[in-house]
Amino acid sequence: MDSGWDASASAWIEQMGQQGDWGRRFVLDRPMLARVRGRGFRQAVDIGCGEGRFCRMLQAEGIPTIGIDPTAALIDAARRRDPTGDYRVASAEDLPLVDSSCDLAVFYLSLIDIADLRAALHEASRVLQPGGSLLIANLQSFNTASIDQGWHRAWNGALHFRIDDYLQERVTRVSWKGIRIANYHRPLQAYMAELLGLGFQLQHFSEPEPYGVSDAKAERFRRVPNFLLMEWQRG
Repeated sequence: MDSGWDASASAWIEQMGQQGDWGRRFVLDRPMLARVRGRGFRQAVDIGCGEGRFCRMLQAEGIPTIGIDPTAALIDAARRRDPTGDYRVASAEDLPLVDSSCDLAVFYLSLIDIADLRAALHEASRVLQPGGSLLIANLQSFNTASIDQGWHRAWNGALHFRIDDYLQERVTRVSWKGIRIANYHRPLQAYMAELLGLGFQLQHFSEPEPYGVSDAKAERFRRVPNFLLMEWQRG
């Protein structure tokens, strides 16, 4: 199935700019960096790195990082922005890395784009050293199960967030600002079962709220936290 990323790459690059979108800048960046800062990681891989924004952030923290993405146009953009970086066109299900070559693997809002969850997590486990960390930022599963982007105003004016068929794994098409891509809805238990089955041990779980901003959008994020953050350790 066409993921839509080839056709959406230029629009994605424009939307990300240099700073990233609202959710990354005001919700996820700070807690993601807090999980890696000062811990002495020697080699990271950012799986589904897009245009390389988080790779550059990791490298600014002194962590050498390999960026992996299947969309050539995004990797080209990453190389232009970071000519000395290591960016490779490849899929999460078949990483071009040797066993136990990294001590940090990252999925920053990329697991929802990956068709074969089991294969991608197996590959992340394979390239991680024993004791290495797997850092995941993902959309909440109730977000990916939402109806018409979730928010709905009832007859009495009250805003509600609507979901349906939560337990049914499926692919959906999402569109915004010239981007039209496939996302994969999976209940949270699907992620947990795969990670536990691979022998990963949960070290951190949080549902971060917005920081540094107070507006209507931030209030909605606090009512319905769109993201979750997990860190797992390879056993």
